[in-house]
Amino acid sequence: MKVEKFVTGIISTNCYLAINEETRQAVVIDPAACPSYLMGHIKSEGLQIEAILLTHGHFDHIMGLDGFLQEFHVPVYVHKDDEQLMTDPGLNQSGVYTSGYTFGMGTYIQDGQAIQAAGFEFKALHTPGHTPGGVCYYAEAEKILFSGDTLFQSSVGRTDFPLGSMSDLVRGIKEKLMVLPDEVLVYPGHMGETTIGYEKSHNPFL
Repeated sequence: MKVEKFVTGIISTNCYLAINEETRQAVVIDPAACPSYLMGHIKSEGLQIEAILLTHGHFDHIMGLDGFLQEFHVPVYVHKDDEQLMTDPGLNQSGVYTSGYTFGMGTYIQDGQAIQAAGFEFKALHTPGHTPGGVCYYAEAEKILFSGDTLFQSSVGRTDFPLGSMSDLVRGIKEKLMVLPDEVLVYPGHMGETTIGYEKSHNPFL
């Protein structure tokens, strides 16, 4: 798996392409926006988008959906507990920062569900707290985790938004993420990459 990061949207969100270099198929994780340079890159590289994975329903991770779906008719996976956020501009914060955005055509998933796309398996690990339906996507064969706004380098996601819970967040991280191998590379929703081993030793919230 080749992972490419694009910082997009008004809150500098990490949008990732998880690319199968043999087949040129790819998965998009958290399309905060759909800038022309990103779409141009996908086309120039001959990538075929197979799915979109959402780590949660906040506006800064979903507002590029319409642009991508105009070009690629693919499923959009999001945890069922974030359905309310996806369809409420107040809860997903888009009504605070923009004129409002909603998306009601998600394919809703559950904890532990395995998604097969682009020749990879992504296991959804439900880690609520930042949002009720926050998930991390674990590609076990690749030792890669897309953590969204659940886990950051030496930090964790905010829980002061509506429906947030710090106790849920920390419990989910400890029970679902800190049990993964130390060498697992973590790609978060903002800022730089880290590893599970580093966070076990250095994250003050854990």
